[in-house]
Amino acid sequence: MKIIVDAMGGDNAPRAIVQGALEAHREFGSEIILVGRAAEVLKAVEECGEKNLPAGVEIRDATEVVEIADDPATAFKKKKDSSLSVGLRLLKEGAGDAFVSAGSTGALLAGATLVVKRIRGIRRAAMGPEIPTAAGKAVLCDCGANAECTPEYLLQFAYLGSYYAQRMMGLEKPRVGLLNIGAEAEKGDTLRQETHALLTKAGEAGRIHFIGNIEAGDAMLGGADVIVADGFSGNVLLKAIEGTAKFLLKELKKTFMTNSKTKLGALLVKGDLGALKRQLDPGEVGGTAFLGITKPVIKAHGSSDAHAIRNAILRAEEYAQSGFIADIEANIHLMKVES
Repeated sequence: MKIIVDAMGGDNAPRAIVQGALEAHREFGSEIILVGRAAEVLKAVEECGEKNLPAGVEIRDATEVVEIADDPATAFKKKKDSSLSVGLRLLKEGAGDAFVSAGSTGALLAGATLVVKRIRGIRRAAMGPEIPTAAGKAVLCDCGANAECTPEYLLQFAYLGSYYAQRMMGLEKPRVGLLNIGAEAEKGDTLRQETHALLTKAGEAGRIHFIGNIEAGDAMLGGADVIVADGFSGNVLLKAIEGTAKFLLKELKKTFMTNSKTKLGALLVKGDLGALKRQLDPGEVGGTAFLGITKPVIKAHGSSDAHAIRNAILRAEEYAQSGFIADIEANIHLMKVES
């Protein structure tokens, strides 16, 4: 499988991106196309200990870079020779099986929508990260791609999340919950109430396993396998989870370093704490797919290190092989609101 990688996207580009791509090539046998300023990418390859490009790794020159400060709405169009733009065109043309970038989320979404295109019938592409819960994991759809939504968007997010949970998480009948301020059907604003009615109808028809509204606290306790949200609410939930995880790990470390007794305790539970840290680390998942795009586009965290990029490439391969996109294309007729 060949993965196209935006070598210039992210806070640690190009060195960390190149290193992660080379690790994926060595460990998984992934064929890699590194897209970016050729001289800088080649220098990063050499800094990673490779005198020459390994067989199965190639560089495609792109003279421009989409910076985080650039306006996401116009950066993709203005910088047509950016690593992001060139990479997406390569994906569209079939030069690779998936595209991975740690660059600007907004620019990547705009580019994926305009170049690679949404699946016909999908109103908006959504981001569907896997988040840790007390029951294991849940897919949160959406988490930032669409701040303003309609009931039809949220209905489609429920289907996208459900098919994703089946294909990527191995759940036969994923429980779908609508993120809301209360569990009762009448809770929430007009958007949530109208969406609840649509999801209830889909559930009664046996198309999804809708369990009703779910509050953020219950979602984190494993109350649902798919959490449906507008991008604004979903992003707040996601950032709250990330911030809480960092806070808890910091406080645990502080507690264990208090005195000799607690330091001994830290040694005894070091392995378990490491497992907890990995569970809460978004870099272990690597990246989040834009659900609803015709080909696999994976967004890695902007601060991704080499390990996270390596995992993002693995996630891209798994997503490309999952059959998820074919599921959506085959069942898009179920995801439309009857007028």
